Amino acid sequence: MTSTANPGQRFREFKMPDVGEGLTEAEILKWYVNVGDTVSDGQVVCEVETAKAAVELPIPFDGVVHELRFPEGTTVDVGQVIISVDTQPGAGPAEEAPASTAAHAEKSAASALAAEAEPEQQGRQAVLVGYGAAPSSTKRRPRKARPDADRSSVAAAVQAELNGHVAQVPAPAAPAVPPPAAAPAGAARPLAKPPVRKLARDLGVDLAVITPTGDGGVITREDVHAAAAPAPVAQPAPQEQPVAVPAAPAAARETRIPIKGVRKATAQAMVASAFTAPHVTEFVTVDVTRTMKLVQKLKDDPDMAGLRVNPLLLVAKALLVAIRRNPDVNASWDEENQEIVRKDYVNLGIAAATPRGLIVPNIKEAQAKTLPELSRALGDLVATAREGKTSPADMSGGTVTITNVGVFGVDTGTPILNPGESAILAFGAVKLQPWVHKGKVKPRHVTTLALSFDHRLVDGELGSRVLADIAAVLENPQRLITWG
Repeated sequence: MTSTANPGQRFREFKMPDVGEGLTEAEILKWYVNVGDTVSDGQVVCEVETAKAAVELPIPFDGVVHELRFPEGTTVDVGQVIISVDTQPGAGPAEEAPASTAAHAEKSAASALAAEAEPEQQGRQAVLVGYGAAPSSTKRRPRKARPDADRSSVAAAVQAELNGHVAQVPAPAAPAVPPPAAAPAGAARPLAKPPVRKLARDLGVDLAVITPTGDGGVITREDVHAAAAPAPVAQPAPQEQPVAVPAAPAAARETRIPIKGVRKATAQAMVASAFTAPHVTEFVTVDVTRTMKLVQKLKDDPDMAGLRVNPLLLVAKALLVAIRRNPDVNASWDEENQEIVRKDYVNLGIAAATPRGLIVPNIKEAQAKTLPELSRALGDLVATAREGKTSPADMSGGTVTITNVGVFGVDTGTPILNPGESAILAFGAVKLQPWVHKGKVKPRHVTTLALSFDHRLVDGELGSRVLADIAAVLENPQRLITWG
């Protein structure tokens, strides 16, 4: 975890850590503490969502919460301070803890510039970082651009203040060239939070033309959406016709969902995969009646008591057997070194639908697990994913993936490879269908499998052998013993 502290320092700051693999930002989903709460080393203070998963963050020191820097729902860059803690709550009234020396210098510089530009203002007006100055009932003179020499003199004063001295700001020298024209009085920066400013940029809305409805004249997300919505065009009603009730504007019947977190990462990964790896998908329809009977027998087996047994478990085992027989399919393409990297281990990914989007955690060293161990690992993986507690480590390093589209009643699909993997298997719905069995048409349990693979390292022959082996095992699960 990342924190800033010096020996004897009263206020300690906790920064947003990189909880993934080189991630640059995370969204604060929920605060578990409030200002004034007592916290201890290792206590979870908030939950954040990265591009890979939701993660709980523990505080690395003891004290009383002094400040929460960001509200819930805010996306924060890695390295930014998110919470400050008073480690000496009994030392008297707490003073404002400066975020950093640089921030304190910036604040001092802003104060010096404001005092020089507005000599008639007796009291200092509070400025909220990122929001601009709050509007005042007193009309203020527009601020003029200052020469570099003036800025240097102010900077010198600020540096002197930081060193514990009192400095006088020298009078500015006469500019060598006429200063630029003053900005219009109405050109003050609109008040809006950083996420709202980003939303306005994305929607192409000028904040200066929006009438704010938030407290203190702050522009809200609703104000931006309202400004982005097309204005309804009034249509004149024909004479001697009843006036029709105008239809609701399109924006009132649309819901905009920000693309962030897991959904954003998934979209970027799928686009990168689709346009990087040449995909080939093959299909096979197979009679899995014997597999369904084996599933029922395993549910009654004392060795599988308490474990989740379903057709997906045997599909996973069949895929592992096929990889053992065709190890070249378990590989990746190294573009930089122009090499095919064959993996002698299988980190089996299972695509899981969660409220935050589709994620693919994987079972490490799946090829070495017995059937009960594989069942237990599958159950834990799915339960953790649905709770939103999958760690970034559980979603990294996958080598091959299964996506179970059959749970939605879907027959099959053409799955897209996860980046860095060479194959992904889609398992369709198992349905009773008329099937020719031993020369007679009978109702049999039938499913369709689809295998997508990277044609740079898996040619048609290898891909076909892998898919045929999976189908053969599911048609006659006795091959789990003879081939395994």
